[in-house]
Amino acid sequence: MRVSKTNAMRILDGNKVAYEILTYDNEDGKIHGTAVADKIGKPANTVFKTLVSQSGSNSFVFVIPVGGELDLKKAAKAAGVKKMEMLPVKELQKWTGYIRGGCSPVGMKRLYPTFIDKSAVDLDRMIVSAGKIGVQMEVEPLKLAETVEAKFVELIN
Repeated sequence: MRVSKTNAMRILDGNKVAYEILTYDNEDGKIHGTAVADKIGKPANTVFKTLVSQSGSNSFVFVIPVGGELDLKKAAKAAGVKKMEMLPVKELQKWTGYIRGGCSPVGMKRLYPTFIDKSAVDLDRMIVSAGKIGVQMEVEPLKLAETVEAKFVELIN
């Protein structure tokens, strides 16, 4: 399947970060993370989802394993705020430029404070959305973190 470059890929290219593209068929409409892991034939602990949350008028990005659930208390602590809530899905495109199921931590409208679950540090490669439903990119966790200025912290239970 030929894939046109996404903004996320162009940014990685510009930063000379190596990545591999993985594609999947989305005809069944299943875009939740564990279904994506199955479709691309990769272990769920290597596939990560990108979540956006807010505290007041500030937005934050959290990258966690697809099988995990973001612990909002840990997220707030990592971000240095008292309270954190998820950005409503209907607001996602306005703030990030991405839609649900195709939200990449790379190439959002702005570079928001970004946090990656610490489980990624132990991986040689992690998989995140390439910014389009049906397209994922496999990248070294430290290179991804460098690109989006992310910190590795404990984010899930």
